[in-house]
Amino acid sequence: MRLAVNPTRMELLRLRKRLVVAKRGHKLLKDKLDGLMKDFGVYAKEYKENRLAVDAELPHVLKFFVLAEATSSRAITEDALDLTRQELVIEEKSRRVMSVVIPHLEISFGESRGGYSFIHTSPDLDKAIAGLKAFLDQLLRMAELEETVRLLSKEIEKTRRRVNALEHTVIPRMVETIKYIKNKLDEMERSTTSQLMKIKAQRMAQAI
Repeated sequence: MRLAVNPTRMELLRLRKRLVVAKRGHKLLKDKLDGLMKDFGVYAKEYKENRLAVDAELPHVLKFFVLAEATSSRAITEDALDLTRQELVIEEKSRRVMSVVIPHLEISFGESRGGYSFIHTSPDLDKAIAGLKAFLDQLLRMAELEETVRLLSKEIEKTRRRVNALEHTVIPRMVETIKYIKNKLDEMERSTTSQLMKIKAQRMAQAI
Protein backbone atom coordinates (compact mmCIF):
# COMPACT_ATOMS: atom_id res chain seq x y z
CA MET A 1 0.00 0.00 0.00
CA ARG A 2 1.53 3.26 -1.11
CA LEU A 3 1.47 6.61 0.66
CA ALA A 4 -1.19 9.19 -0.16
CA VAL A 5 0.94 11.88 -1.80
CA ASN A 6 0.83 14.03 -4.91
CA PRO A 7 2.96 12.64 -7.78
CA THR A 8 5.32 15.61 -8.13
CA ARG A 9 9.08 15.87 -8.53
CA MET A 10 9.39 17.69 -5.20
CA GLU A 11 7.54 14.85 -3.49
CA LEU A 12 9.76 12.33 -5.26
CA LEU A 13 12.93 14.03 -4.00
CA ARG A 14 11.51 14.31 -0.49
CA LEU A 15 10.56 10.63 -0.38
CA ARG A 16 13.97 9.54 -1.68
CA LYS A 17 15.64 11.46 1.16
CA ARG A 18 13.22 9.93 3.67
CA LEU A 19 13.96 6.48 2.28
CA VAL A 20 17.71 6.96 2.78
CA VAL A 21 17.11 8.04 6.40
CA ALA A 22 14.70 5.13 6.99
CA LYS A 23 17.19 2.57 5.65
CA ARG A 24 19.98 4.05 7.77
CA GLY A 25 17.73 4.00 10.83
CA HIS A 26 16.74 0.40 10.11
CA LYS A 27 20.40 -0.65 9.99
CA LEU A 28 21.18 1.14 13.25
CA LEU A 29 18.17 -0.40 14.98
CA LYS A 30 19.06 -3.84 13.61
CA ASP A 31 22.59 -3.49 14.99
CA LYS A 32 21.16 -2.35 18.32
CA LEU A 33 18.80 -5.33 18.39
CA ASP A 34 21.68 -7.72 17.73
CA GLY A 35 23.68 -6.11 20.56
CA LEU A 36 20.71 -6.27 22.94
CA MET A 37 20.15 -9.94 22.16
CA LYS A 38 23.81 -10.69 22.83
CA ASP A 39 23.80 -8.84 26.17
CA PHE A 40 20.45 -10.37 27.11
CA GLY A 41 21.88 -13.85 26.64
CA VAL A 42 24.82 -13.06 28.92
CA TYR A 43 22.69 -11.56 31.69
CA ALA A 44 19.99 -14.23 31.40
CA LYS A 45 22.59 -16.97 31.84
CA GLU A 46 24.12 -15.20 34.86
CA TYR A 47 20.66 -14.65 36.36
CA LYS A 48 19.77 -18.33 35.96
CA GLU A 49 23.02 -19.43 37.63
CA ASN A 50 22.58 -16.88 40.42
CA ARG A 51 18.96 -17.87 40.99
CA LEU A 52 19.86 -21.54 41.28
CA ALA A 53 22.65 -20.65 43.74
CA VAL A 54 20.28 -18.54 45.85
CA ASP A 55 17.64 -21.27 45.90
CA ALA A 56 20.28 -23.77 46.98
CA GLU A 57 21.87 -21.49 49.63
CA LEU A 58 18.71 -20.12 51.27
CA PRO A 59 17.78 -23.34 53.13
CA HIS A 60 21.31 -23.52 54.59
CA VAL A 61 21.07 -19.92 55.84
CA LEU A 62 17.67 -20.48 57.41
CA LYS A 63 18.76 -23.78 58.92
CA PHE A 64 21.02 -22.04 61.46
CA PHE A 65 18.15 -19.81 62.62
CA VAL A 66 16.00 -22.90 63.12
CA LEU A 67 18.80 -24.63 65.05
CA ALA A 68 19.42 -21.53 67.18
CA GLU A 69 15.74 -21.36 68.09
CA ALA A 70 15.59 -25.11 68.78
CA THR A 71 18.58 -25.11 71.12
CA SER A 72 17.47 -22.09 73.15
CA SER A 73 14.01 -20.58 72.57
CA ARG A 74 12.25 -18.29 70.14
CA ALA A 75 11.98 -15.50 72.71
CA ILE A 76 15.71 -15.57 73.52
CA THR A 77 16.63 -15.72 69.83
CA GLU A 78 14.33 -12.80 68.97
CA ASP A 79 15.69 -10.74 71.87
CA ALA A 80 19.26 -11.45 70.76
CA LEU A 81 18.46 -10.42 67.19
CA ASP A 82 16.81 -7.24 68.43
CA LEU A 83 19.88 -6.36 70.50
CA THR A 84 22.20 -6.75 67.52
CA ARG A 85 19.99 -4.91 65.06
CA GLN A 86 21.92 -2.96 62.41
CA GLU A 87 20.84 -0.41 59.89
CA LEU A 88 20.93 -1.78 56.35
CA VAL A 89 21.49 0.78 53.60
CA ILE A 90 20.79 -0.22 50.00
CA GLU A 91 22.12 2.31 47.52
CA GLU A 92 20.79 2.10 44.00
CA LYS A 93 23.09 3.25 41.24
CA SER A 94 22.72 2.77 37.51
CA ARG A 95 24.69 2.14 34.36
CA ARG A 96 23.86 1.84 30.67
CA VAL A 97 23.84 -1.23 28.47
CA MET A 98 22.98 -0.44 24.83
CA SER A 99 21.19 2.77 25.95
CA VAL A 100 19.19 0.84 28.58
CA VAL A 101 19.56 2.12 32.14
CA ILE A 102 20.02 -0.91 34.38
CA PRO A 103 20.27 -0.94 38.19
CA HIS A 104 23.30 -1.60 40.33
CA LEU A 105 22.71 -2.18 44.04
CA GLU A 106 25.25 -1.68 46.81
CA ILE A 107 24.66 -2.49 50.48
CA SER A 108 26.32 -1.33 53.66
CA PHE A 109 25.70 -1.99 57.35
CA GLY A 110 25.58 0.54 60.14
CA GLU A 111 26.99 0.06 63.62
CA SER A 112 25.51 -2.69 65.75
CA ARG A 113 23.37 -1.41 68.63
CA GLY A 114 24.82 -3.85 71.10
CA GLY A 115 25.43 -7.52 71.76
CA TYR A 116 23.72 -10.56 73.21
CA SER A 117 24.67 -13.07 75.86
CA PHE A 118 26.73 -15.97 74.56
CA ILE A 119 25.64 -18.02 77.55
CA HIS A 120 21.92 -18.04 76.82
CA THR A 121 22.11 -18.16 73.04
CA SER A 122 23.16 -20.93 70.69
CA PRO A 123 26.42 -20.79 68.70
CA ASP A 124 24.22 -21.46 65.68
CA LEU A 125 22.87 -17.92 66.04
CA ASP A 126 26.34 -16.50 65.30
CA LYS A 127 26.54 -18.65 62.18
CA ALA A 128 23.01 -17.62 61.17
CA ILE A 129 23.74 -13.88 61.44
CA ALA A 130 27.10 -14.14 59.64
CA GLY A 131 25.59 -16.35 56.96
CA LEU A 132 22.68 -13.97 56.38
CA LYS A 133 24.99 -10.97 55.97
CA ALA A 134 27.07 -12.84 53.41
CA PHE A 135 23.91 -14.10 51.69
CA LEU A 136 22.44 -10.60 51.26
CA ASP A 137 25.05 -9.67 48.64
CA GLN A 138 24.10 -12.70 46.59
CA LEU A 139 20.38 -12.05 47.07
CA LEU A 140 20.66 -8.43 45.94
CA ARG A 141 22.76 -9.44 42.95
CA MET A 142 19.96 -11.81 41.95
CA ALA A 143 17.41 -8.99 42.23
CA GLU A 144 19.69 -6.72 40.18
CA LEU A 145 20.07 -9.34 37.46
CA GLU A 146 16.35 -10.09 37.42
CA GLU A 147 15.52 -6.42 36.84
CA THR A 148 18.27 -6.14 34.23
CA VAL A 149 16.86 -9.10 32.29
CA ARG A 150 13.36 -7.61 32.51
CA LEU A 151 14.49 -4.19 31.23
CA LEU A 152 16.56 -5.67 28.41
CA SER A 153 13.67 -7.91 27.40
CA LYS A 154 11.35 -4.89 27.28
CA GLU A 155 13.84 -2.90 25.18
CA ILE A 156 14.35 -5.86 22.82
CA GLU A 157 10.61 -6.10 22.23
CA LYS A 158 10.32 -2.36 21.59
CA THR A 159 13.33 -2.32 19.23
CA ARG A 160 12.09 -5.41 17.37
CA ARG A 161 8.71 -3.76 16.76
CA ARG A 162 10.44 -0.68 15.32
CA VAL A 163 12.72 -2.82 13.11
CA ASN A 164 9.74 -4.82 11.82
CA ALA A 165 7.70 -1.66 11.21
CA LEU A 166 10.51 -0.15 9.13
CA GLU A 167 11.34 -3.38 7.34
CA HIS A 168 7.81 -4.56 6.51
CA THR A 169 5.72 -1.38 6.43
CA VAL A 170 7.49 1.98 6.25
CA ILE A 171 10.28 1.20 3.78
CA PRO A 172 8.15 -0.94 1.39
CA ARG A 173 5.47 1.78 1.30
CA MET A 174 8.07 4.41 0.49
CA VAL A 175 9.58 2.24 -2.27
CA GLU A 176 6.14 1.59 -3.75
CA THR A 177 5.21 5.27 -3.59
CA ILE A 178 8.49 6.34 -5.23
CA LYS A 179 7.87 3.83 -8.00
CA TYR A 180 4.31 5.12 -8.42
CA ILE A 181 5.42 8.77 -8.60
CA LYS A 182 8.21 7.93 -11.05
CA ASN A 183 5.74 6.07 -13.31
CA LYS A 184 3.29 8.96 -13.13
CA LEU A 185 5.99 11.49 -13.98
CA ASP A 186 7.20 9.33 -16.87
CA GLU A 187 3.63 9.04 -18.11
CA MET A 188 3.13 12.82 -17.87
CA GLU A 189 6.43 13.39 -19.69
CA ARG A 190 5.43 11.01 -22.49
CA SER A 191 2.06 12.74 -22.75
CA THR A 192 3.70 16.18 -22.90
CA THR A 193 6.20 14.99 -25.50
CA SER A 194 3.41 13.53 -27.59
CA GLN A 195 1.45 16.79 -27.45
CA LEU A 196 4.54 18.81 -28.40
CA MET A 197 5.17 16.52 -31.37
CA LYS A 198 1.56 16.96 -32.52
CA ILE A 199 1.80 20.75 -32.23
CA LYS A 200 5.08 20.69 -34.13
CA ALA A 201 3.57 18.49 -36.83
CA GLN A 202 0.58 20.84 -37.17
CA ARG A 203 2.80 23.90 -37.50
CA MET A 204 4.95 22.18 -40.11
CA ALA A 205 1.80 21.24 -42.03
CA GLN A 206 0.56 24.84 -41.89
CA ALA A 207 3.93 26.14 -43.06
CA ILE A 208 3.77 23.92 -46.13
